[in-house]
Amino acid sequence: MTAHLVADPDATGAAIFPARPEWLTLSAALANEVPVIADREDLLVTIAPGAGGGAPACFYPNRALIEVDGDHLEVDPATVDPANLSDRARYPVTWGLLTHECAHAKHSVWELPDDVPPVVADAAMVLEEPRMESAHVRRRPDDRHWLRASATNLVLADFAGSPTMSKADAARAAALVLARVDGGILTSAETAPVADVVEDVLGLDTLNELRVLWQEALATADDDADTMIDLAKRWCKTVGTDSDSESPEPGEPGRAGESSPPSPLAEAIGRTLAKVASAVADEAPPEDPAVVAAAAKAAEKAATDAAEAIARSVFSGSHPRSGYGSTTIAGTRKPTTAERTAARTLGRALSTAGTRERVAVKSTSPIPPGRLRMRGALAADAQRAAGAVPTAEPFTRTTRLTVPTPPLRLGIACDVSGSMSHLRGPVASTAWILAHAGRHATVPADTAAVIFGVHVRPITHPGKVPAEVTEFDADDDWESVALAVDSLDGALGLSRPGAARLLVIVSDGHFNGDERTAGRKRVDRLRASGCAVLWLTSNPWDAPFDGLTVHQLTDPTATATAIGRAATNALKAAVR
Repeated sequence: MTAHLVADPDATGAAIFPARPEWLTLSAALANEVPVIADREDLLVTIAPGAGGGAPACFYPNRALIEVDGDHLEVDPATVDPANLSDRARYPVTWGLLTHECAHAKHSVWELPDDVPPVVADAAMVLEEPRMESAHVRRRPDDRHWLRASATNLVLADFAGSPTMSKADAARAAALVLARVDGGILTSAETAPVADVVEDVLGLDTLNELRVLWQEALATADDDADTMIDLAKRWCKTVGTDSDSESPEPGEPGRAGESSPPSPLAEAIGRTLAKVASAVADEAPPEDPAVVAAAAKAAEKAATDAAEAIARSVFSGSHPRSGYGSTTIAGTRKPTTAERTAARTLGRALSTAGTRERVAVKSTSPIPPGRLRMRGALAADAQRAAGAVPTAEPFTRTTRLTVPTPPLRLGIACDVSGSMSHLRGPVASTAWILAHAGRHATVPADTAAVIFGVHVRPITHPGKVPAEVTEFDADDDWESVALAVDSLDGALGLSRPGAARLLVIVSDGHFNGDERTAGRKRVDRLRASGCAVLWLTSNPWDAPFDGLTVHQLTDPTATATAIGRAATNALKAAVR
């Protein structure tokens, strides 16, 4: 029988009287947490030094009581706050013991019949250990960390003494250690020492037969006592244990008065549990969702504040012309007739893409206008006849409302390193066309465009419609792509929901230094917020970021068309 699941219906638990009031307070605090873990509201918890009935922890089904030995806490009980998920990492073993017993309380609901021989009962309860843990982590996957943290204490407690090289002890080790691999608690790499020794003792064929049995146990329902007893009988037969004997087969004892060295099986179990303990120490414990959400919110606010500061610097500063490698604005020119026509055409396309059908809303009323429903009228008459204030609303009418079109926020960032000089003219033209298309469209549209090289310079500003086309040079030897993305995010709010948002990057993707990593981080953040990203290239050997929508420009003059199509698609997606 396992040491920490007390199947005796007459067991009442250990009479533990905490020597310090902190233990009583902690017991009550743990009892407040177990309903979520065990999905039961009736459980009591006692934690104190010496609790657990001689085991690290135990569960008494007849009293709905969980006892945990306080000697495993290893911190001052007065400082423990189990309601704080982050605090549980200070005492992972204790929390694992509590979690294990909660798993018993939830999933070990089948009962041993009175006429089951002790040897069969012992085998059934040993198989129950990995079965109920597997069922628990399927329901609460994050609890796997805590179950692993307490595995050393639990496994050792389920051996009456030092494991010997007997078949009975090898089979028990297989059920308690190897079956936890198939149950999703331990890993095959961690349990390899035990697997090797158990195979040597039992033989490969017998071990495979036992594996089939414990895998059947893992798939057994919580209340299926018949299957668990049948598996236990087959287990005893496979191991060669007499299922009618009164007690499990003992291991081979040493001579009287003589302490025998640990068996190879005991040493293997020790190495396995040491591996598990080391791995658990290196694992990050499950995080508190509230703490994670607060940290994510703080990080997002910091990123937004930084982007807005960069935007103010880029779009409000004065950027005089300078020489080579200084992200130079070359001058301005008047727009062509074709550019003016393209702006009006794109404006109409945006207006059409942003059109929403009117939404029909049904409402009821006690008075006309509307369609009279006889059921409502009869209900109102009955209320009046009873002397009550009529509450029935017999008239229904349908109102068709126009839903506002979401605004469009569109930012363009163009690489002005030397390899991008062939796209200078098309991008300058496109930036002007988009700014004027927003003025012609009925959809609220805000656009901005920047060039990035050694520095980041604006060529169109948000909220402003330029009279002339701004031209620029492309002879820089650096690409500040992260700064460019931040400037557009801060100026247009590309990371804020509530609008159709599109970021367009025009670049060959060949960045120096850490710019690629930093730029990818910014783009991933925008995509996670719902902003669409389009990458325009001109050569098949260009290197855009992975996972983005990429369009290769076979004709640079089609840049405006490609971006306009992406903008209308973004609007259509937003109005669905």
